[in-house]
Amino acid sequence: MNQSERLEYLINYLLRERGISQPLPNSDDERFRLFRALVNTREPMAASAEFLTTQDEYLTKYIAEQGITKASELPRCSADERISIWQGDITLLDADAIVNAANSAMLGCWVPNHACIDNCIHTFAGVQLRMDCSNIMNAQGHEEPTGTAKITPAYSLPSRYVLHTVGPIISSTVSESHKELLASSYRSCFELADEKGLESIAYCCISTGVFRFPNDLAAEIAVKTVRECLDHAQSVKHVIFNVFKNVDKMLYENILG
Repeated sequence: MNQSERLEYLINYLLRERGISQPLPNSDDERFRLFRALVNTREPMAASAEFLTTQDEYLTKYIAEQGITKASELPRCSADERISIWQGDITLLDADAIVNAANSAMLGCWVPNHACIDNCIHTFAGVQLRMDCSNIMNAQGHEEPTGTAKITPAYSLPSRYVLHTVGPIISSTVSESHKELLASSYRSCFELADEKGLESIAYCCISTGVFRFPNDLAAEIAVKTVRECLDHAQSVKHVIFNVFKNVDKMLYENILG
């Protein structure tokens, strides 16, 4: 199958799961939006081997066509050569692990075609990721506490693993507890990667944006915590701070050069 045929198969499979029969949009772009919306709103459940194979072939090729960046080739910071700052799409980064800013349910974003990192990671990893997270949460028996982390395979993503962490949400002023919880999110992800024997980990800007943690303070906490972790690491040798906004890029560059 070519990419158009794979996409058509995937959409029809997902529609049949719901007992829906409808004509598909004409363009591949419109069809991809429909595919993504169906994935975003799909309950965590098993899929056929044929579906998973076709999905992985489609997503792997789709991601490759966007252009994959190798973490190992990123320039290092002048203030600390163990660290890189990279402005780009974390779902296109070939690192041992990437960090997902999750919510306490840990099942990904359910809003169709939402642009948040949680939605993007779950979309491009494939439906297996939500199933894995559901199994973890069912075994745990309660929502994920703030400041902790879980690790799963990354499936169709270029990275090998995804580290899911719940950062603190700021409703008014930032307390000392909020600061420690944010540091704990960075530390928990690092420790899981280190225990797994991974060498590179890419962090998103945890708790900034809709979680309203001030960007400048979050960057300071992130850099301080990660450098302390690197000082005692067993396997992790390279940390990438993945920034999306220009303001975050500037903040990390001011700290790290």
